[in-house]
Amino acid sequence: MGPCLRRGTATGLAMYNLLSGLSVIEASSFVASPTAGLYCAQFGAEVIRVDQIGGGPDFHRWPVTAENNSLYWENLNRAKKSVALDLSRPEGRELLQQLVRATGQFITNFPAGGFVSHDTLAEGRADLITVRVMGWADGSPALDYTVNNSVGYPMLTGTGPEPVNHVLPAWDLLTGAYAAFALLAAIQRRSVSGEGGEVRIPLSDVAIGTVANLGGIAEVLYSGENRPRLGNAVYGLFGRDFVTRDGQRTMIVVVTPRQWANLIAALNLGDAIARIESERRVSFAKDDGLRFDHRDALYPLFEQAIAARDHADLAVAFDAGGIVHSPYRTMLDAVQDPALVANNPIFGAAQNPSGFAYPAAGAFATIPQAERQPPRPAPLNGQHSEEVLTSRLSLSSGEIARLIDAGIVGVG
Repeated sequence: MGPCLRRGTATGLAMYNLLSGLSVIEASSFVASPTAGLYCAQFGAEVIRVDQIGGGPDFHRWPVTAENNSLYWENLNRAKKSVALDLSRPEGRELLQQLVRATGQFITNFPAGGFVSHDTLAEGRADLITVRVMGWADGSPALDYTVNNSVGYPMLTGTGPEPVNHVLPAWDLLTGAYAAFALLAAIQRRSVSGEGGEVRIPLSDVAIGTVANLGGIAEVLYSGENRPRLGNAVYGLFGRDFVTRDGQRTMIVVVTPRQWANLIAALNLGDAIARIESERRVSFAKDDGLRFDHRDALYPLFEQAIAARDHADLAVAFDAGGIVHSPYRTMLDAVQDPALVANNPIFGAAQNPSGFAYPAAGAFATIPQAERQPPRPAPLNGQHSEEVLTSRLSLSSGEIARLIDAGIVGVG
């Protein structure tokens, strides 16, 4: 059997319909695994999330409204369907197993053993594809915040000596995106060979593999030491934060010779830069590394020149020269930027379970040849239990009523 295909319906409209006809069962919590399902749903897959009746461990995760509705949960689970089961009881667990086998695709961060082990599920569906998000590869638990500490980034961030944790759960998000990619890769293999299988994606491997892909492992082994703490300076480039005359802190980063030349011209620093080049017998025109190595001489010149100009004046000059820059601002400031939110087509309106109206994100990609559908809301817990159990498992209305009365199935 191949992937479970279903005819598109009005309720199946998503942000784009590239994955229309693909159905996935998701049993997960927190960030990484739900993100994988979200990305599939945003491209048109039918993603059926199975939770404990009343919600899983992340159902009320902050940020929450005054009524304790999780704004986090309703945004990570947009465009999905919800089936609520009592997973503490054998009959509820068996229903989840049946749904996975009937569908053929499963995303989860449940432990590798137990009632949703791939081997157990594949006994009734040999071509089943399971994508399992994990903490450590040996099955030990981990979170983004502990994995990040383990690979060394907090000891590179800030000026030191204390480590600086990052607010953004980067490894969760990268793992979720990689899990969605892995699911589609496994489906492609199955379409050719007929083989199913399990793909395990530990946060720890995504983190240390990313360190390797960025040259970090090679760097420390080659040098025999850690990279120095740089604060807001960018390693290997001319890039740092500076403060304008009117007190605006702004980040400036140069990545091309043209940007460097235009930055010098905008700040009228040509003669001063030439003197440093002559004194140190270097040329900064085309060498990122030299600009970084000689930042002790360059930064004071730029600090003085930028401190003599207002931000609005500099922004006009920088934009004209194609110089990459951005003022620091709060998240509330960013949300109120029309270019980022109000006039950005990735956002739209949706009827949210929390009852709070705000711009909802759809697919991040834009496909000029396709019509973008509006974002869909997250489901209520158990909102689609009856629909899914009828369509997937062919249960009668009487049997579903019995399961509801017995507390095995919940309905929204």
